[in-house]
Amino acid sequence: MQLPPALRLALDARLDDRPLAGLRTEGARLSQRYRAETRDGKRHLDGEAAVLAYLAARMPATFAAVRASLAAVALRRPDFAPRTLLDVGAGPGTALWAALDTFDSVGAATLVEGSPPAMAVGQALCEAGLSDAGPAVEWVEADVLVGLSAREPADLVSLAYVLDELPPAAIPRLVAELWRLTRHVLVIVEPGTTAGWRRILAVRDQLLAEGGAILAPCPHAAACPLTPPDWCHFAERVERSRTHRLTKGGTVPYEDEKFIYLAVAREPAAPPAARVLAPPRSGSGKVQLKLCTAGGTLQERLVTKREGEAFRTARRLEWGDEWG
Repeated sequence: MQLPPALRLALDARLDDRPLAGLRTEGARLSQRYRAETRDGKRHLDGEAAVLAYLAARMPATFAAVRASLAAVALRRPDFAPRTLLDVGAGPGTALWAALDTFDSVGAATLVEGSPPAMAVGQALCEAGLSDAGPAVEWVEADVLVGLSAREPADLVSLAYVLDELPPAAIPRLVAELWRLTRHVLVIVEPGTTAGWRRILAVRDQLLAEGGAILAPCPHAAACPLTPPDWCHFAERVERSRTHRLTKGGTVPYEDEKFIYLAVAREPAAPPAARVLAPPRSGSGKVQLKLCTAGGTLQERLVTKREGEAFRTARRLEWGDEWG
């Protein structure tokens, strides 16, 4: 997946004159905090250096994960044309760009972020990359746990890579607030770790109890059929820019971002027959699929060449796609 051209140009302009050594050092520190899910009372994006490292090392991958999650919503609900977006824990605006790339209907967006450096960089990216005809964007400096009471409901509400930074006991109240503010669809994205999956499962249970209808990725509302050490997650391949590659010390022009997400709506939509839970395994005249089915079961499905169109479809499937 590639960044939108306007965002890519805005990022390049912001990063081109930054010393690569500083981006690498701060990027390594930031990545370690994300991997360890560090909760020490400090924000991950606690200064401009951290925000710029995020732009170089993390924003492309985070964009890809959110964009893929929103694409699943658009596929399940082709009639969904959100006019308003509320993004909570917005950072420098990653989910805004993903939403604009998915839905051309968005005319107004409210971005809630508690880090002034992240807000400042996000505002600069918007000024550089959004046209005068683009959406009206309001930035609100507020802690996500206490700053939502004055917000207005939005058609689309998003929370991306935020729950892993919060005290576990605070999550249910935040999720309840997000659902209160959701006019149509709520999308939550987390790292594709076992801990991220467990957080999503807890949120899923809470939103189902509050009457939400799952759009994706689950094709059912039953208990998750996966059991540890297995867990549900997906991957999106991200095209690296030169700065992105050098900041992370990479040798290949891409990376795979692993993530897990949940999209819940006020109104239900017809579910797919199944979702592909792992990379399909292809062989001579056959494709092996690991599926989560609409019946709430885990299924291994062998599709052979004898099945004609089903086989041709299976050969085109990727991890995370719908089946049937």
